Amino acid sequence: MKFIGIIGLTFSVLMPFSLHADENRIDRVRPDAPLLAPYGTFPVGVRSLKVVNPKQIDIVHREPGKEPPRYDRPLQLEVWYPADHADGGGTYSVLLRDGETSVSLTGRAKRDAEPRKANGEKFPLIIMSHGYPGNRFLMSPIAENLASKGYVVASIDHTDSTYDDQKAFGSTLVNRPLDQRFVLDEIGRLSTDKNSFLSGVVDVNNTGLIGYSMGGYGAVVTAGAGVSATAVGADWSAKDGALAIHQAGTKEHQALFDPRFKAIIAIAPWGMQRGMWDDKGLAEIKVPIFFMAGSADDVSDYQKGIRKIFEGKMPVDRYLLTFAEANHNAAATMPAPAESWAMNEKLGFAPFEHYADPVWDTVRMNNIAQHFATAWFDIKLKNDETKARYLDLVEQSDDGVWAANKDGSLKPEHTYWAGFANRTAKGLRLEHRKPD
Repeated sequence: MKFIGIIGLTFSVLMPFSLHADENRIDRVRPDAPLLAPYGTFPVGVRSLKVVNPKQIDIVHREPGKEPPRYDRPLQLEVWYPADHADGGGTYSVLLRDGETSVSLTGRAKRDAEPRKANGEKFPLIIMSHGYPGNRFLMSPIAENLASKGYVVASIDHTDSTYDDQKAFGSTLVNRPLDQRFVLDEIGRLSTDKNSFLSGVVDVNNTGLIGYSMGGYGAVVTAGAGVSATAVGADWSAKDGALAIHQAGTKEHQALFDPRFKAIIAIAPWGMQRGMWDDKGLAEIKVPIFFMAGSADDVSDYQKGIRKIFEGKMPVDRYLLTFAEANHNAAATMPAPAESWAMNEKLGFAPFEHYADPVWDTVRMNNIAQHFATAWFDIKLKNDETKARYLDLVEQSDDGVWAANKDGSLKPEHTYWAGFANRTAKGLRLEHRKPD
């Protein structure tokens, strides 16, 4: 016990918690990052938007046997986009996991910068959907990064599911896919509104979606996978059978699908370990999916949940990138803010664990996710087949062989992961399944 106390004392001396906002950077790219991880050539702008989805069923206040009440469902969006100029970047004021503590993050995006509108160029849209609870800034490192590479990125604060607005889980189950589809519609509307900063900027006909945890659940449903009857009737599900609107084979679920979604990244999607989908539901998937997960994920359950979705029979191309021994926070979350390292009285734990992984460095995982997201979306949304080489890899990164001549040219026996410098592709696995 004395030894543990000494470690704790030393740690508190070496790591004070009164740190500056500049230390909470979301834009770090390590020197050993893979080739497609660094920021692109576009300056990045960012703006906040408030949108309202009218006359939605109020899942929180729904009562069994009664006509469900309806309300105008508010959503807060953060939108990153290619800009003309964004010198100096800027900061974001965000809430920690406790829903009360405000901290500052520093990135490269400039608040309210003018969108780039040169030569009538339009940029594909990527929608981002956080976990439960979470907020629209949780995946901000990949949002800024993709915007710098020619994408408009709209990240959602899901009502009833944020740090300061966490309500019934059933609302998250029902509303995640609905929110994702509505945001696509709303950005599409704004892209033709001459009074909007997005006018003439977005190509919504080529849209991607990144969902993490419960956002990943929503992404799988948005891709077309109707949920099972078991999930609709489960005691943990939405009350009064409200989840039935997403049930496989129903007209309501089929009507949700939007062919403008061309590619999806689902990071640690939740639900399969609870029987969320069966073979019938997975067979309804219509959009290619790139899964990312940690092999030690005990929230979405790597073996019984995430892998089981990936290995299910579905008529689409899909990949699974696995971070060896990483847990639920693999790839998605921003680096833990300095203020999150301290014990939080409200939560009873240090919020650090909400963002960090005990094995992997978060910036390293962010950079790897940025690399593969760039390749995936460039292929699927921009038809850039030159990026296909970054997905055509030996399955286990540790099995790749680095074989180069003195002049830097590669020998025939070279099988090292494309885009990774020698000795940097470690602890990763990329699997591919063709349409069934």
